[in-house]
Amino acid sequence: MTKIKAVIMAGGSGTRLWPLSRAKHPKQFLALNSDDTMLQATVKRLSGLNISSSVTICNEEHRFLVAEQMREIDMLSSIILEPVGRNTAPAVALAALLSDEDDLLLVLAADHVIENNEAFVHTVKDAITFAESGKVVTFGILASKPHTGYGYIKRGQEVGVGFDIGEFIEKPSIELAQEYVNSGDYYWNSGIFLVKASQYLSELSKFSPDIYEACQSALVEVQPDLDFIRINKEKFLECPSMSIDYAIMEKTNNALVFPMDAGWSDVGSWSSLSDLSEKDCNGNATYGDVMLHDSRNSYVRTDGMLVAAIGVDDLVLVATKDVIMVAHKDSVQDVKIITKALEADARSEWALNREVYRPWGKFDAIDTGDRYQVKRITVKPGAKLSLQMHHHRAEHWVVVSGTARVTNGEKTFLLSENESTYIPIGVVHALENPGKVELELIEIQSGRYLGEDDIVRFEDLYGR
Repeated sequence: MTKIKAVIMAGGSGTRLWPLSRAKHPKQFLALNSDDTMLQATVKRLSGLNISSSVTICNEEHRFLVAEQMREIDMLSSIILEPVGRNTAPAVALAALLSDEDDLLLVLAADHVIENNEAFVHTVKDAITFAESGKVVTFGILASKPHTGYGYIKRGQEVGVGFDIGEFIEKPSIELAQEYVNSGDYYWNSGIFLVKASQYLSELSKFSPDIYEACQSALVEVQPDLDFIRINKEKFLECPSMSIDYAIMEKTNNALVFPMDAGWSDVGSWSSLSDLSEKDCNGNATYGDVMLHDSRNSYVRTDGMLVAAIGVDDLVLVATKDVIMVAHKDSVQDVKIITKALEADARSEWALNREVYRPWGKFDAIDTGDRYQVKRITVKPGAKLSLQMHHHRAEHWVVVSGTARVTNGEKTFLLSENESTYIPIGVVHALENPGKVELELIEIQSGRYLGEDDIVRFEDLYGR
C-alpha cells in the first residue's frame, strides 16, 4: 500500500476570527466547533489513510502550541520552524527537501474544517495513482453557493475521476461567481495537494528556481532543537513569497483537479463559522453561557461571562475575557479594520488573548492597576518555569491547588495549598510543579514596570 507523508501548514495568523483568534494564538489552535482544536482535527482526519509520517510547518512564536497540541493526541512528529512567513510554495519545498524522493506529500492547511472525513479519504485515495505517476493533484470543492472570498478552478478534459485544469480565477465578483456555480465547471480552490516529493521539487526548480535554490540553501545547516527543525534564517529571507498556485500550478502541464464533496470550509469569517454551527429553531447558534430572547439568525459566543441578547437579528456577538465584539453578519469581514487599527495603536488586543499559553502551562492576567498586576498561573505536571530574575518588580505567590517547588534566592522548598512566598526585586527564582496534577497559584506583581520583557533567564528547559 502506498505510504503518504502529511505536510500540515500551521503558520496562518487567523485574525479574521478576532477576538477569539489573535496573531499569537490563531484559529488553528482553537477548538471552534468540536472538542479538538483545528490542528488536532486536521491530524485525526488522516486516520483513514496510510500515513507513514507527518511534518508540521509553523512559525517560531507558535512552536510550543503545535508541540503541545500534537502531544495531547499522541501524534507529535517533526516540526519545521519558518523564521519568516514566505507563503505555501517555500514551506512545502522545505518539507519536500527533507523527505524521501518517492514520498507522496499530502499538503493540508491546519485551519480548515472537513465535515465528511469518509468522503475526504475516498477522494484522496482516488488521486494516489495519478500523483505516483508524476501529476500534481489539487482538490477542488464543489461550490454550493457563489462565494467571492474563494479562488476558483475551472476544470478541463476528464482524466479518470479527475480533470485537467483549465484555469485559475482569483476571487471573482458575485455575478461571475454565480455564473461559475450555475455552469458546474468550476470548483473552489481548497489549497489541498497530493504530489510526489521529487515531482514537486522538479516542478519548482523548473518554474520557480529562485524559491528552490533559496530553500536548498536554507537547509544546508539544519539545527535540531527539542522537537523542532530550525533552518538558516538569512538564507530563507532571500526566498520569494509565493503560493503553490502561482509558483507551479498556473504554469505546469502536469496538474489535475479532483472534485471533493466533503463539507469543506476554510472558516474564513464569523459568518462561515456560523454556517457550520448547530442552530436553534430561530436560526441562532450559541456557545457558552448565553441567553437569547426574541432574536434570530445570530451567532453569540462567550468564553466566560453571561451574555444576554434581546431583540437582535443577524448579529455576531463574541465575548472573550478582554474584548466584546459586535457586528452585523454582513459586515464581519471588516473585523480586519479593527485589528489593523489596534496594531497601529500598539494595543495588545490584536495579538494576545488575556489568557496566554506557555510551554509550561498558561497564565491569565485577571487584574491590572497602577504599579500592580494579578495573574492566575497554571503549571502542568512535571513542568518548570525558567530560573529568572526581574529588575523592576517583586512577586508574591499564593498556591491555590497542587504542590509547588520554589527556588527563592539560595533556598528551594515546597509549597502546598494556602501557602505563599515573597520574591523581592532582583532575587533569582524558579517555579516547578513536581506533582501529578496541575499546579494553580495566584501571582501578585508590584513595581514601576510590569512588562513581560523584564525577565532575565539563567536556565530554561525550552530554549528561550
